[in-house]
Amino acid sequence: MKEENKCGCKHIKGVVCSVEKCVYHDKANECTAPEIAVGPTSACCSSETLCVTFRPKTEG
Repeated sequence: MKEENKCGCKHIKGVVCSVEKCVYHDKANECTAPEIAVGPTSACCSSETLCVTFRPKTEG
């Protein structure tokens, strides 16, 4: 479910993101991606998972 936050950006409700170098990260630590994917399917614990939606911000 998408909601608008204080900046007017759409974010995924309940998803906290602290990855400041991701293009979908906003200053409120919310994810603005249209959807997220977490993997890999072979993960057995949280330390083995990653957000495959991550896209690096371009500098400049």
